[in-house]
Parts: sequence; structure tokens; C-alpha cells
Amino acid sequence: MSTSKRFMQLGALAVAGVLALAACGQAPGDDKGSGTGSAAASNFKACMVSDSGGFNDKSFNESGYDGLKKAESDLGVKIATAESKQESDFAPNIANMEQQNCNLIITVGFLLATATGDAAKQHSDTKFAIVDSTAQDANGKTITLDNVKPISFDTAQAAYLAGYLAAGMTKTGTVATYGGIQIPTVTIFMDGFADGVAKYNEDNGKSVKVLGWDVKKQNGSFTGDFEDQSKGQQLTQTFISQGADIILPVAGPVGAGTLAAAKDANSDGKDVSVIWVDSDGAVANPDYASIILSSVVKEIGAAVEDVIKTTKGGSFSNDPYVGTLENKGVGLAPFHDFDSKVPQDLKDKITQLQQDIISGKIKVESKSSPE
Repeated sequence: MSTSKRFMQLGALAVAGVLALAACGQAPGDDKGSGTGSAAASNFKACMVSDSGGFNDKSFNESGYDGLKKAESDLGVKIATAESKQESDFAPNIANMEQQNCNLIITVGFLLATATGDAAKQHSDTKFAIVDSTAQDANGKTITLDNVKPISFDTAQAAYLAGYLAAGMTKTGTVATYGGIQIPTVTIFMDGFADGVAKYNEDNGKSVKVLGWDVKKQNGSFTGDFEDQSKGQQLTQTFISQGADIILPVAGPVGAGTLAAAKDANSDGKDVSVIWVDSDGAVANPDYASIILSSVVKEIGAAVEDVIKTTKGGSFSNDPYVGTLENKGVGLAPFHDFDSKVPQDLKDKITQLQQDIISGKIKVESKSSPE
């Protein structure tokens, strides 16, 4: 992705079982890669390095890890992982994977862009892929390398549908969004969400407000990290006090704080719901399914498995993969517990909007969209 475009109840949501694996290069599960499915064992080794959110973030790191495990089962490849706890772990973890003779090293997240670029230049015989970014140099400038494949997602498209949904479902006339860190892979959600609300207002003569993000000014509310759930809880409480009844957190594990705050508010007689991101939140957080309206989904797992498959088959390419509504790389998750609550005419409109985006009739634009 271009750089220019670029608790209390939390115990139930705390990232359970996360191992202290920083810079140790060991998997949270079985990393021997014997191939637990029907596929025959392979000598091909696919490896993955998480960002600081960890592989149990119920978000993009976990989705990537799920894709890696599925490749192990379906393709019989060997796997290894290294879970980062802080940014200083990125380069050592990648180096650890290199020392384990990985054929393909997948790094997860924009924050690993520079470490990925550095490692790929040093080890030109190793193939790399990076989720949600491109390789970058020390100045944060995108660099194109023959052995690095970017895996990105135009989540503004699906977030646009989520914004329209939120605007159509709010009872207070105010919705909100916030991010973990102000980076392109976060703000792209916020852009699409705000523009979807604006589209609803335009279509229906309404004036639903969006707290937490100004598309034109490209500024808004951020917690400053992807780890501290209490920050997400506090910020969500502020939004609720300002009238917001639907919140979109784009902050990985920090979003667990939003779920806790929404549940607290509802126990006090309010009616607050959440739109999750990256994975289907109602599935990832079943104890909170009753307050998750929908999710802006990135099919990271499927993309990861596909890249492993093509690389194993000898067809690696540095051409970027971009997930869109058209190729089903992004999408709006089912409404689950809210299905009977979402009016049919709103469902139909969202379906039509999706078709219009796919056809090009509606162009969803974000400064953070993949090139």
C-alpha cells in the first residue's frame, strides 16, 4: 500500500493463551508442519511473523495465522511462526524465520514494512509476502522487490457498506469510529465508513453524524496502539456519552474495549452496537454476538493460503494481490443476531450499493486505498 495513501469485563476478551514468543520464532500451535489433512507432507516451509497484536488478536494477525494453518492442513506444507510483542521484535523474528530455512516468509501488518524490505534485500533467494502493506525502506517509502508480494485489501469498499448500514440503523443519529494507530490500513476503513454514512444522508435527506473521523481533514480519534484495551473502552465511553450508538473500532485487540464498553452501556439501559473489522466479529467474539451488528471482513486467511499455494507450485509473483468486493477479498459479514432487526429495504439497498461498487457505477475512494 502506498505510503502517501496510507477492563471489569475485559477478562472475557483478554487475549488468552498468548505465548511469550517475542523473537523466539516458535508457533503458538504445532509448527512441525506434518500436514494434518489429506495432503501429502511437503518439504516446502511457509513461515509467518505477526505484528505486536499477536496471533490471538481476533483480527488480522489471527486471520493470517488461520490461513497458514489451513495451508499446513490442505497443502501439507511445513510451517513456523514468530509472534512479536513489540516493534523491536520485528527484525529479529524475521531473521529467525530466515535461519529456519523458510521458503516463504509472510509478515503481517503495515508496521513490518521496513523490516520486511530490509530482510528481503538481504535474502534475495527467499520469497516474502506482506499483509496490508508493501515493502518499505528506512524512510517509509514503498520499494518494489522481485521477492516480495504485497497482500492488500480495498476495505474502503466494504466499510462504505458498513457506514450506510450504521446510518440506517442508528436511533440517536450519531455513529462513531476510531483507530489504533493512524496508518493507511486503519484510515481506509474510517474513510469508507464516513463516506457510507454521507451516502445514506444524501439518499434519505438525513444528517447522521460521524464522531472520530473527518475525511476531508484526514484526522480523528486514535488510541495510539493496538494492545491497550482500556483505551478502546475509555474512548468508546466518550463516544457513547456524546450520543453514539453504533461504533466501528479499527484497532485490533483494542476493539475488545469497545465491546466491553457497549455491553456496560446496554446493561445501563442504552442500546449500543458495534461493527467489527477484519474478521467476522460475531464468530470471533461469540459472547458478544448480541451487540455486533456486522463486520467489515478482509479474507486474509484465504489470501495467505493462496499465496502459499502458488509459491509452493513455483508461480510466485511480486504482483500485488488486492482484495475487493468483486473478487470477494473484502465484504460485509452476515448480520447474525441482528438479521431480523435490519429492515429489508435497508438490506436491499446495501446489496444494490455493493453491485454498484463492483460495476464501477459508484467509486469508493480513499487516500489510503491500494494502488
